[in-house]
Amino acid sequence: MTHTVPPFVHLHVHTQYSLLDGAIRIDALLKRAIDFGMDSVAITDHGTMFGVLEFFEKAGKAGVKPIIGCEFYVAPRTLTDKTVLDNKGLSHLVILAENSEGYRNLCKLATIAQLKGFYHKPRIDKNVLREHSKGLVGLSACLHGEIPRLIGENRLDGADEAAQTYLNIFGEGNFFLEVQNNGLPVQEKVNNVLLEMSERLSIPLIATNDCHYLDKEDARAHEILLCVQTGKTIYDPDHFRFGTDQLYFKSREDMHNYFKSYPGAIENTVSIAKRCNIDFDFKTYHFPKFETPSGQTAEEFFEQKAWEG
Repeated sequence: MTHTVPPFVHLHVHTQYSLLDGAIRIDALLKRAIDFGMDSVAITDHGTMFGVLEFFEKAGKAGVKPIIGCEFYVAPRTLTDKTVLDNKGLSHLVILAENSEGYRNLCKLATIAQLKGFYHKPRIDKNVLREHSKGLVGLSACLHGEIPRLIGENRLDGADEAAQTYLNIFGEGNFFLEVQNNGLPVQEKVNNVLLEMSERLSIPLIATNDCHYLDKEDARAHEILLCVQTGKTIYDPDHFRFGTDQLYFKSREDMHNYFKSYPGAIENTVSIAKRCNIDFDFKTYHFPKFETPSGQTAEEFFEQKAWEG
């Protein structure tokens, strides 16, 4: 396929590893990226990094640059606060690993979310994020992100404060306001405010599509997947749904046509993709190191424990 439009990179993508939420298989994702003339693509599964190794290996073989990320659930207060309101107040935040240090911090955050922060969802908080923010790039996420949600609630001062907080955590040039074209009326309002906020606070924009399925025609199947997740049937009038069929892997042309009036939003996807460079060492064995009592070798300690049963 010949492309006359400038490049674009999808940086907000949910694969099958966003369990019962993402419906994109990695092989199909890479093939579609190639068909669309995209030399890079990210995965940002919800609260997990289970798909990273498969994605990294298959992307390398396909000649597509893998960008590793995760869409985290952020607790409204701290990880120790676990009430109904804390669950309802969860917000989303997309984080990408820029380098090896960033990848290690991404792993630390994902581990903390599962082992220490789990309450309905694997959660992080802003305190933990501050401790492990080096080498990371943050995106403000979908309508469930803290900033878009506050805008939707007309709490613009709070949205400004949240944006400044994330900018301080990630550092200048490492945090982006995420604009999307998802067919939801409230998104238009949010996009307009984010555009103005970007100019006023000097925080750059980034265009994404929050991809949950590969093709527009997959929206119905994805809705059924959400029913499985929530224990509802498709015939239940109150079943959970996204209310749009636009959360698919859009082409460069589609993204450019909508976001051409958003300064830097398309170009920044390419610059971030170029910044993100991670490689894994598959040749070195990384065995766990056990602390042994003073004066004992690992072999002696192992023998002692074996005799003790």
